[in-house]
Amino acid sequence: MNNSPIVKEYSYKNQAQVVDLILQIQQQEYNISITKDDQPDLFTIEEYYQTGNGNFWVAIYDKDVVGTISLLDIGNNQLALRKMFVNKEYRGATYKTASLLLGAAMKWAKERTIEAVFLGTTPQFVAAHRFYEKNGFIRIGLDDLPENFPVLQVDKKFYKYVLE
Repeated sequence: MNNSPIVKEYSYKNQAQVVDLILQIQQQEYNISITKDDQPDLFTIEEYYQTGNGNFWVAIYDKDVVGTISLLDIGNNQLALRKMFVNKEYRGATYKTASLLLGAAMKWAKERTIEAVFLGTTPQFVAAHRFYEKNGFIRIGLDDLPENFPVLQVDKKFYKYVLE
C-alpha cells in the first residue's frame, strides 16, 4: 500500500468523518471549547468553501479521512486558509499529510492567479506555526489582515503567504 494519503476534493460523503476529525483534534487534543454548533460551515462545506476561488480538500488513507484543508474566497484575489487539521497519527515525515494538503491548496491558488493567502490560528497550535513558517508564511498582525478576512474568536496569530 502507498505510504502517503491521497488528497482529493471534498465530497458530501466525507462530511461525517471531517466533522469527527476536526472536533476530536479541537476538543480532545487541544482542549479548545468549541462545538460543532460553533462551526456551521462544517455542515455546508460545498456552499461555504467550494465557491468562487475557494475549495476544500481531504486527505484519505485506507478509506479514512486523516486530514483536511480549505481555502475560503474572501475577494480581491485573496483567500483564507481554514480548517487545516491532520490526525495525530498521520503528522510528520512518515506520511507528509500536512505537506500534501498544503501543496494541493497552494497549487489550486496559483492556478487561479491568487495574490495572497491569509490564515489565523490559535496559540496552542505551536507545531502548526512552525509548519506554516517553514512553508513560506510570514507572521503578520491583526491590523495587517484584509478587511474581508473572517477572524475567528480563537484566532490570535495570523500569517500571510504571497503568491508569485
